[in-house]
Amino acid sequence: MAVSNSLTISPRKLRSDLYSYSNQNNTKTPLVISVLSSLIDRTLTRNQRISRKASPASSTSSRSGKTQIFDCREIPDMTIQSYLERIFRYTKAGPSVYVVAYVYIDRFCQLNPGFRISLANVHSLLITTIMIASKYVEDLNYRNSYFAKVGGLETEDLNKLELEFLFLMGFKLHVNVSVFESYCCHLEREVSFGGGYQIEKALRCAEEIKSRQMIVQDPKHHHHHHHHQFARVFL
Repeated sequence: MAVSNSLTISPRKLRSDLYSYSNQNNTKTPLVISVLSSLIDRTLTRNQRISRKASPASSTSSRSGKTQIFDCREIPDMTIQSYLERIFRYTKAGPSVYVVAYVYIDRFCQLNPGFRISLANVHSLLITTIMIASKYVEDLNYRNSYFAKVGGLETEDLNKLELEFLFLMGFKLHVNVSVFESYCCHLEREVSFGGGYQIEKALRCAEEIKSRQMIVQDPKHHHHHHHHQFARVFL
């Protein structure tokens, strides 16, 4: 699936956006949002196809009871692209936040194999992971109540989602530079596939995160090859 508006963006324009993003009051939506929405839309389509083939009993029994907390009582009438754009418009979270949220979503799906991204849970999952990623990456953050309002949830509900997500993740929130860059490479391939050009490596956010000392190389994990095992649920 091509990224809907990617063909109109040149590599030079993209680089300019990425380099100048944190140096000015930029109101333009980062390209990573379009790329991420494209990936998630494709995952939704694939999961819907799988669900149609599976019997209702087997699809229900395979799902973890705890992950059902992400199911919305009422599915928002908003595309993934529009929802991500709304989050960006009101939070101004930088591009690196969406990359880290992408890491968290993929890690969450790997740790909870019974969980499948669907129309019922995708919006809750996105606002939760973006909020947590923002706390990990950004120096200053809005309160949970503000993220809840932006995401269309009650504050109490988002608090519960955050806590449940952390436990279901085993509090594995650390993202080292090699993992971060690997996910950026996957996003880069998605853009190449959709638009015929490449995102500047790591969206230049790896450097931003390193300079903020938000990511510290973990000696225990330095020699592990986790960065070769990324993005399983999106391939």
